[in-house]
Amino acid sequence: MATVRCGCWPWGSLLGLLGLVSAAAAAWDLTSLRCNFGAFCECDFRPDFQGLECDLAQHLVGQHLARALVVKALKAFVQDPAPTKPLVLSLHGWTGTGKSYVSSLLAHYLFRGGLRSPHVHHFSPVIHFPHPGHLERYKKDLKSWVQGNLTACSRSLFLFDEMDELAPGLIEVLRPFLGPSWVVYGTNYRKAIFIFISNTGGAQINQVVLEAWRSRREREEIRLQELEPVISQAVLDNPNHGFWRSGIMEEHLLDALVPFLPLQRHHVQHCVLNELAQLGLEPRDEVVQAVLDSTTFFPEDEQLFSSNGCKTVASRITFFL
Repeated sequence: MATVRCGCWPWGSLLGLLGLVSAAAAAWDLTSLRCNFGAFCECDFRPDFQGLECDLAQHLVGQHLARALVVKALKAFVQDPAPTKPLVLSLHGWTGTGKSYVSSLLAHYLFRGGLRSPHVHHFSPVIHFPHPGHLERYKKDLKSWVQGNLTACSRSLFLFDEMDELAPGLIEVLRPFLGPSWVVYGTNYRKAIFIFISNTGGAQINQVVLEAWRSRREREEIRLQELEPVISQAVLDNPNHGFWRSGIMEEHLLDALVPFLPLQRHHVQHCVLNELAQLGLEPRDEVVQAVLDSTTFFPEDEQLFSSNGCKTVASRITFFL
């Protein structure tokens, strides 16, 4: 049996891409493509579920819910030859818990070009929508961008980072693209994937996990049903979130709220070992301990969760080598 090789992306270098380019540049010569994935092959869309699951199992630490939910939703969506709506996922959790890592893996294992694919589009409020006074222009540009790229390729991936920083109202222009209508503005959009990422709900997720720990419940016993309501309420209560008073929330257009749990000491240790392996180095107890000793944990009494998850592991390792 062939050995599956899983890619491993450094935690600190996942968001380095982006810049809007013209929709025309996203055009692709479909006749030149060769594909063995049958009806699912469009543009440079090349789903590799085995590779994705392997990578998630090896490198996404402490996230049993996110891993299972993302894989299940993605498989069901991609294997449906005629989905009635796009796949829309909203990733929530504390910083450094793996949200950006997962979005990067989706691009890597769904598209031949990964994050560099002309059909993967990554938006950051700071980069693409920096001026609140230009909201109306941003709305027009975003709608045009999404519509144009879906016209070029229905199998497109749209990533929206830092939803906590996105001006409320902007994302509403996407509402017609996210629902169950068959055609919007003359564009076939049903095979697209939209991923929204934010820290909102992280504090509430942390509290649920902390209470489970205090009750001596295993982390893996925590269920999605415990977290969905608190995440949803956190979004609805946050006037700075992109979904504030949004029809997207009111009309339940999100297919799943994906929770990322806070990371504990042994999870950070796992990240350190992964990063050393990526550097081609053998495990070194003194480096692992130095990173752990330099990491801040909370709450103050329990010292249970890493304040930055695994976000700063790569830079800390470099310092202690």
